Amino acid sequence: MLEAILAFLAGLLIGSFLNVCVFRLPRDLSVVRPRSFCPECEKPIAWYDNIPVVSYLLLRGRCRHCQASIRLRYLMVELVTAAAFALCVAALGPTLAALKYSVFSAILITLLATDLEERILPDEFTLGGVVVGVAFAALVPIEAGIVTFFLSGALGLRMASIAEALVSAWVAGGAIWLVAWLYEKFRHREGMGFGDVKMIAMIGAFLGFQETLLTLILASVLGSVAGVAYVLITKKDMATYELPFGSFIGLAGLVVALWGHVMRVWISAPAG
Repeated sequence: MLEAILAFLAGLLIGSFLNVCVFRLPRDLSVVRPRSFCPECEKPIAWYDNIPVVSYLLLRGRCRHCQASIRLRYLMVELVTAAAFALCVAALGPTLAALKYSVFSAILITLLATDLEERILPDEFTLGGVVVGVAFAALVPIEAGIVTFFLSGALGLRMASIAEALVSAWVAGGAIWLVAWLYEKFRHREGMGFGDVKMIAMIGAFLGFQETLLTLILASVLGSVAGVAYVLITKKDMATYELPFGSFIGLAGLVVALWGHVMRVWISAPAG
């Protein structure tokens, strides 16, 4: 229990930093300097107004200086990141596996938020996430896939897992790029941005090809339902509306990873 509480607190701090990334990376600003400031009046935020969740609630979601509304996204990113971290540690213990899926969750939450808010998927989290995913494959082997099935005996489990991550990232990203290219070729308009392709490659590096395919299927279903509902409610033109598909990929990736690798382990654990 104590470990899960500490993970929750760590998640709040990480979530606060992720909010900085969500705001600054799409604007090509440094995530280190200057210190946090109000986007409206640009006054620096004091440390006591920058405590995750607590400050938002005490300030009632408004800047202390100009009273401009603070986006609900700040609170949600902090809480969801903290919940994901706590869930991973509660289910898997203080292990490398818990660290892997906590980091993966943080990456997906950031990409979900940036795509929903800015329609941008920063390379720092997509391409950087590919590198991190491959590194974790050496420490927490990807569940058996095509590469590990055929080559684990020859390469050893660790090297086969690294190869699985690399091949999955390349095949998954390449397949989605080909679909997007064909769509643009025949429909003469962009159906999917290259950021989505890099995001899929990142998920492949973390989860392997099979679960990346499952993520894509779930994201397509969620995106289709939500997109149609949004268009009908707002009466927008379905032909021109740009769906933030990266957000649905992020949500689906969270479901697949947290359910398949975290909650499933927790639920199936013997009682007592």
